[in-house]
Amino acid sequence: MKEFLQASKYIDWDHPDIVASAMTLSQGSKDSIEIARSCFEFVRDEIKHSRDFQMNPVTCKASDVLKYRTGYCYAKSHLLVALLRANGIPAGLCYQRLIISSGHPPYCLHGLAAVYLEPYGWYRIDPRGNKTGVNAEFCPPMEKLAFMASAEGEADLPEIWAEPLQPVVRVLELYKNYVDVSDNLPDVQLINATKITNGT
Repeated sequence: MKEFLQASKYIDWDHPDIVASAMTLSQGSKDSIEIARSCFEFVRDEIKHSRDFQMNPVTCKASDVLKYRTGYCYAKSHLLVALLRANGIPAGLCYQRLIISSGHPPYCLHGLAAVYLEPYGWYRIDPRGNKTGVNAEFCPPMEKLAFMASAEGEADLPEIWAEPLQPVVRVLELYKNYVDVSDNLPDVQLINATKITNGT
């Protein structure tokens, strides 16, 4: 679990502001599940999704997401993972490959987080932010993500990553405006993924 507790360039949980927020979010919690729920709901509800709210700047590092209170799903996941690690809870990043517009390609990656919870093991959570038609919740052991990978070419990527994927980082660092990110969302070719069919 060591790599899922480390601080890094993008998951900079050792930043003073993240440490302070993590401690605030853990106050009064009796166990790691309550702390994880508190961190998840904070990022989901208090950090605005860049495209939903048409907000700049484009953020990538967890500390910048917290500072500016905005980020794409990828960046919001970076912050959530940082807050969890700051509380000593193993956490990583995972992804779905989804169709951007309903019904037909192109595809893009969608960023999620995964947290290790006793007694459940790894549990995926989606902090992108709820809106009409999107309702992600924290209810282990049942997953309740924002989106379901069900169409042809969509998939749940099975890996849990300690660090963000390079295509994600490249887009978030290259483009300075939320519109440009929206027009150039990252994608990967499927090599080893779990395809979801008919929602099962």
